[in-house]
Amino acid sequence: MKVFRLDELDAERAAQDGAYLRFLKERSMSAGLYALAPGEEDTQSAHQQDELYQVVSGRAYLTVGEETTTVGRGSVVFVPAGVPHRFHHITEPLRVLVVFSPPET
Repeated sequence: MKVFRLDELDAERAAQDGAYLRFLKERSMSAGLYALAPGEEDTQSAHQQDELYQVVSGRAYLTVGEETTTVGRGSVVFVPAGVPHRFHHITEPLRVLVVFSPPET
């Protein structure tokens, strides 16, 4: 078993001066914590893996392909591999748990 605390992961991510911290990589999946501040630009591009987002805190819009929706605490979104996507119009500090399958490289 592996157990993680989001507050500790967020502190580690912030200490590395990055928006993303991968904290788990296994044979069939990987997971990370992604954080963006209000007004910050999401520069990610489409991934080669399917992706699952769970918003832990914050509010923003998320565009996946041609669809846009609002997301906030408790939102869970599936993004298929190869589909462009980005968070934008972030109004509250955004913290998102990200799961990739298969694992990101």
